[in-house]
Amino acid sequence: MKLCELCVGYLETAELLKQRLRKLRRQKAVCPDPEKRIMLQTQINSLSAIYAQCKDLAELTAHYYERGFYRNGKYTL
Repeated sequence: MKLCELCVGYLETAELLKQRLRKLRRQKAVCPDPEKRIMLQTQINSLSAIYAQCKDLAELTAHYYERGFYRNGKYTL
């Protein structure tokens, strides 16, 4: 498997995470219970970090072999 093929998986996962984040934000907006809102915000924070990583890795794997592509320092040795 090539890195550019991994890009597709990262993009698909990112889209699923994006949909889930939208749902959680809508739930939080209408939730009257403060404890439930805190729990929802915790889930939103965790999934937001994972979503950002998926997007970063999708870009990295899509362009890894291109000359002059700036690689994110978080994902290089």
